[in-house]
Amino acid sequence: QVQLVESGGGLVQAGGSLRLSCAVSGLTFSSYHMGWFRQAPGKEREFVAAALRSGGGTYYTNSVKGRFTMSRDNAENTVYLQMNSLKPEDTAVYYCAAARFQTHGYSYRGTYDYWGQGTQVTVSS
Repeated sequence: QVQLVESGGGLVQAGGSLRLSCAVSGLTFSSYHMGWFRQAPGKEREFVAAALRSGGGTYYTNSVKGRFTMSRDNAENTVYLQMNSLKPEDTAVYYCAAARFQTHGYSYRGTYDYWGQGTQVTVSS
């Protein structure tokens, strides 16, 4: 049974930092592309970052470049999202996701096969 379990969310003031974790089990982690998405109230789920398998690089949406850093630890089957200089507009539920193939590209929700339950991030002004 595949499981993706996010943790590390919470309430933080603007300018603060949080580190999200996503522990993955039930699949061959190193064979999967990993992504982070977020969904704010009343909005569509949007791409945040991706870390491709086999050293394929990391990619970010423009609004988080220079502030967020995604990493993956294939030995621990875990991905991380270090979020610095947080802004109120970063408030959302953050989800991690796993994709066996980049069927439609790493930023497209439909590419991903498995999803976690999400963790809430709230940034106060």
